[in-house]
Amino acid sequence: MRLISRSITALVTLGCLSVGMQATGQPITLAVFGDWPYSKVLLDNAGLLLNSVNADPDVSLVMHLGDIHAGSDPCTSAGIEPPIPTANPGWNRKVYDIFARFNDPLVYTPGDNEWTDCHRKRSGSSGDPLKELAALRSLFFAQPERTLGKQRRKVSSQAVDFDPAYPDDAQFAENLMWQESGIVFLTVNMPGSSNDALPWQGRFANKALQEREIAARTSADMRWMQRAFGQADKTQAKAVVLAMQADMWERYAAALGGRGLRHYTRFVKKLAALSVQFARPVLLLNGDSHHYGWDQPMADPASFTGRLHGTPAVPNLTRIIVQGATEAPAEWLKLSIDPEMPYPFSWRNVPYCSHPERQCNNW
Repeated sequence: MRLISRSITALVTLGCLSVGMQATGQPITLAVFGDWPYSKVLLDNAGLLLNSVNADPDVSLVMHLGDIHAGSDPCTSAGIEPPIPTANPGWNRKVYDIFARFNDPLVYTPGDNEWTDCHRKRSGSSGDPLKELAALRSLFFAQPERTLGKQRRKVSSQAVDFDPAYPDDAQFAENLMWQESGIVFLTVNMPGSSNDALPWQGRFANKALQEREIAARTSADMRWMQRAFGQADKTQAKAVVLAMQADMWERYAAALGGRGLRHYTRFVKKLAALSVQFARPVLLLNGDSHHYGWDQPMADPASFTGRLHGTPAVPNLTRIIVQGATEAPAEWLKLSIDPEMPYPFSWRNVPYCSHPERQCNNW
């Protein structure tokens, strides 16, 4: 078993920060994964991941960080008549049914493959991005103040707890928040593919509508994040955990000729300002890049990641990229949070499939 734990290293980096608070809860453990399932093989073998997570007595909450199918797989053709021939209208429901089999509450935040990228030729031009997002909301967030999973728990949703000054924020049912063991958790709909800035193609091309979508959602995400940090300050929370799909420091996207990351900069600057003001540990969880890793992307403004968005030093923010399902060995992230510790986070990867005969290494 390949184990990864980084609590001690992160604690050294955070040593000078104000983290000496009274703990307000018991230790908790989350199972975190994303970019899954990526194929029919994975869907048919979902029991391997399900059984691994469900069998762990420590886990009390499950998080999926977006992308419920591959970028080259078709979308559902939601809201389009007649349906697009290349579409796969039943896929989302099959994934939803798998989510319902996790014993613990499950929180899902959308990725780019299931809505922003559905216009692309590589996915068969099989969906209208905004109609696909609406379909995700009607299925996965039909009860916006409840998680998924067998044991649904109450959470706060921007669909209900939106700022009255911005009533349009009520559409973002997928933005969730809750507090447990002195930790404030939140999700925001922040997808890869340059925050939905890759031009919609073919019959779905609509630059003005796409630009309005990006502006409205990003602004709503920022207001939701500010509310979460406000809640953390008000309750003297020990830490904040923010979950999303996008890798906002993806090296390939930042490279010359890549997709670019500038459409995340406004959000990243807000995250940096709120984290500095909070002055206690902040953990960012994302998928998107598939390769497991962790870093402190804004700790050093002179570093590669520090320069990307021009943020000040933010030494109290740590970021974990969860491993995608296409990587071997197949693993999920076991995130442990102990509010009694000066730095509350530790983690390791848990393999759930290592049998070549089950094609675990070929997903």
